[in-house]
Amino acid sequence: MTTEIRPLVEINRQAIRLLYRELGVADAVRFLRQFTAGFGDYTRERELLFGQKTLEEIVGEIEARRQQDT
Repeated sequence: MTTEIRPLVEINRQAIRLLYRELGVADAVRFLRQFTAGFGDYTRERELLFGQKTLEEIVGEIEARRQQDT
């Protein structure tokens, strides 16, 4: 028994068509977004945003902004 090796692009197209058909476009897109590679350096960005702040300080800032927005 021989197995035909199809190009990956063809397999991807078929898989996306199946997802759209079975899940609908919106849910298929939500599913696919789980697997997209991010960008940037999360560790560095987190350090720039939060530095040495404690969890309590971060929560306090969030609460203060929420009060400003209301």
